[in-house]
Amino acid sequence: MRRIRAAAVGAVTLSLVLTAAACGGGTSGSEGSNEQPRTLTYWASNQGANIEVDKKVLQPELDKFEKETGIKVKLEVVPWSDLLNRILTATTSGQGPDVLNIGNTWSASLQSSGALLPWDAKNFEAIGGKDRFVESALGSTGAQGQDPAAVPLYSMAYALYYNKKMFADAGIQKPPATWAELVETGKKLSKNGKWALGAEGSNLSANIHQVFVLGKQHDADFFTPDGKADFTSDGAVAAVKQYVDLMAEHKIIAPGNAEYAQNQSLSDFAKDKTAMVLWQTASATFKTQGMNDDEWGVAPAPVQSGKPGPGAATNSMVAGINMAVFKNTKNIDGAKKFVKFMTSDEEQVVLNKAYGSIPPVKTAQQDPAFNTPALAVLRETLASSATALPQVPEESQFETVVGTAVKELFADAAAGRPVTTESVRAKLEKAQQQMPKK
Repeated sequence: MRRIRAAAVGAVTLSLVLTAAACGGGTSGSEGSNEQPRTLTYWASNQGANIEVDKKVLQPELDKFEKETGIKVKLEVVPWSDLLNRILTATTSGQGPDVLNIGNTWSASLQSSGALLPWDAKNFEAIGGKDRFVESALGSTGAQGQDPAAVPLYSMAYALYYNKKMFADAGIQKPPATWAELVETGKKLSKNGKWALGAEGSNLSANIHQVFVLGKQHDADFFTPDGKADFTSDGAVAAVKQYVDLMAEHKIIAPGNAEYAQNQSLSDFAKDKTAMVLWQTASATFKTQGMNDDEWGVAPAPVQSGKPGPGAATNSMVAGINMAVFKNTKNIDGAKKFVKFMTSDEEQVVLNKAYGSIPPVKTAQQDPAFNTPALAVLRETLASSATALPQVPEESQFETVVGTAVKELFADAAAGRPVTTESVRAKLEKAQQQMPKK
């Protein structure tokens, strides 16, 4: 992804997702009506370097859809910092778009609101069938045992991007494969006002993505098998401490990164101020920042030891964007036609090529545009070493409360306050207390 999701919403607001089912999505039926068959409102997530980039990418495709169907799509690109809050408000008020993008980690949380159209066999058949989609992408569309709440649109994975010039200037021959190597390499790079690794320390979702992966590497899931919050296990504490220690102890992340939340670390990377970033499909953003493809390289994200793989060798969450339909839409037939259009082979190639992401549609993924060396790393990660974030109703609150705990720990590190196992555990205990009791 060109940016990391910044779902900086409060835990109180997020609790709406757990009560929205009682309020409904503004409709008592299973699907909406066709009262306004000639229009649709679409909330798109900010995939490009900025909102204007998204409009340039999407508007020609929406014009194409209108020409084919006679349905006009009103586009609004919503920043990630606002998107979840906007969606939650819409689920309770019933005043939302017809079609919208959601972060795939939110699928189960928003599914529990009852406001989204379930993608049962009939609805999937209307867009060409469920078997068109890659299995790993379908795994982040809602809770197990229920019809998906959304359809995969863009697939992504984390990788380690490195600045070739900065590596060459420091005499470093290859990117690190383990966290120990990253720290060792990072100390060679962090000097003279330049830093080894970029981070978005105030970006709650970015924090969650990193500590979730480290949690898997420490045999921690943050939720028990029956869905209860489990933030204070030794593995969870070790994961959070290891991540924050990249700034606090090893000093390979600049203290100023504690305040980053809007892709500033990518800008630093492009300006030769930061040598590495852990990011999702960053190539398109690098291009808009003025970097040529030969100025950066990409490698699998680090593991504790050995090579990336399942279980403790997980090195990415299954990242991506899903497309959902509000059940109270006044153009249910048009909404399904639009989802079918956006997930068609042709559009999947156009859109994912523009954003540097990977199509979750199997046939589109075979297009030569997605066989580049950089995307090969991401495809292999998704296929063999990525794990979906917990598909539980409380996932959105997890992102907020634990993401905030990590943000506060980064602030401590930036201010020179000690980050100890005890202080990490205390933050996580506080976060767990903010979760709903089961």
